[in-house]
Amino acid sequence: MGARAKQPAAVFSTLELGEAWAQQHGLEGMLTWYPLDMSVYEWVVAQGRFSSWPETPTPQFLAGFSSASQPHHHYERPEESGG
Repeated sequence: MGARAKQPAAVFSTLELGEAWAQQHGLEGMLTWYPLDMSVYEWVVAQGRFSSWPETPTPQFLAGFSSASQPHHHYERPEESGG
């Protein structure tokens, strides 16, 4: 997910592939792990990492749900020296 992006630009099967792509293009932002074939909400509940959740979550809640429990890595471009 680019630093100012509203949507992800790519999906990778490994962290190493994502890091290589970001480095190759000088990108900054965040690489976040997502479960396959289930929502983040369902994954968090299944992991027991969410102690209080709505019995029947609304569509808006599910659509915007994310979790700090998802492994993620932040990347910034090094500051360019001026001169």
